Amino acid sequence: MFTRLREWRHRRIVERHGIDVDLWSRVIAEHRLFDHFDSAQLRGLHDLAALFLHEKRVFGTHALEITDFMRVTVAAQAVVPILNLDLSYYRGWTVILLYPGAFIARHEFTDEAGVVHVIEEELDGEAMDAGSVVISWEQASAGPQRFPRTNVVIHELAHKLDYLNGDANGLPPLHGDMSVNAWARAFGEAYAHMNAQLERNAPLRLDSYAAESPAEFFAVMSEAFFETPGDLVDTYPEVYRELAAFYRQNPLRPAHNF
Repeated sequence: MFTRLREWRHRRIVERHGIDVDLWSRVIAEHRLFDHFDSAQLRGLHDLAALFLHEKRVFGTHALEITDFMRVTVAAQAVVPILNLDLSYYRGWTVILLYPGAFIARHEFTDEAGVVHVIEEELDGEAMDAGSVVISWEQASAGPQRFPRTNVVIHELAHKLDYLNGDANGLPPLHGDMSVNAWARAFGEAYAHMNAQLERNAPLRLDSYAAESPAEFFAVMSEAFFETPGDLVDTYPEVYRELAAFYRQNPLRPAHNF
């Protein structure tokens, strides 16, 4: 009964607050991220993005004026990871803040000796356990121009998924048919391999920012899973398999059988 009522409510929201078809087509055409989705999947993303924007609010900072195109651009990318999951995976927060470009984040931490340190760093996005998601519009709108291809929206939303288990540590809540041991082995070996490659100054096909921490590794691998799946499966096939099981998607279908 509850499921049917929820589906009815979602249909009503999409009917009343659906995204304009021409606007949606424009957004999809500007991002290679959507190239591998078929027409049925794109319709699913369209409806899910409408639900996403019904629940979340997108605000600009530093006099950045938010347009419908910007809202839909962010929403379309945001719902890619949860296409075959559920909007409830994005529970516990409601606001996305868009900066015109990169921004300075200030963080404090106390070391083992009790000394408080303040760190300032330039970021393109940030997501905390509780609170808003912060994103650089310059990066969210850039599409395929960067190398390696990255996706700040998927990156920050992957952190939100990671936080569902508590601290962000690279282990989101896995499905019942998945193995924590298999996940830890695949990600642990790949993380160690990337760090070893960096120590040797070896060339990388994937974004080296993944080596910052297990949490960043999961977020960057999630970006690669959707943006450059061929690079990911060629470099870390076991990580690709685990992400395919978690996201319940296979961007390489039918070229690779997982």
